[in-house]
Amino acid sequence: MAEITLDHARTIISAALAKGRELNLKPLTVVVLDAGGAMKAVEREDGAAPGRIEIAGGKAYGAVMLGMGGRAQMDRAEAQAYFIAAANGALGGRMVPVPGGVIVKDGDVTIGAVGISGDASDQDEAAALAGIEAAGLTAVP
Repeated sequence: MAEITLDHARTIISAALAKGRELNLKPLTVVVLDAGGAMKAVEREDGAAPGRIEIAGGKAYGAVMLGMGGRAQMDRAEAQAYFIAAANGALGGRMVPVPGGVIVKDGDVTIGAVGISGDASDQDEAAALAGIEAAGLTAVP
């Protein structure tokens, strides 16, 4: 059975933070969750606010629990706000339905999610995509 490994998580985090530095982004926090929503790894850059851990985690958690990335969640919230509000309630208020939460797949199998927070959501997403790609996995924003 495919799963996200610690080596995957470390590669994702390292490459995502490198992309953030390349793009001159504000300090980032990267959270990697497994397919069940459990934390696999987290790293918060110097200067990133402590609350960014929960925000990045919420982006990843919503993605893996709903099976849709943060961008898709945001689009759904704009079209059906009641659905996202109800889902967030059902998930204990842990979702942050904006870009920066990205599903991680190995082939057709969802193995986890990445959440990044620290800059604008679109920039957070760009860093997540770079990290997932560097690990040789498929990203679904």
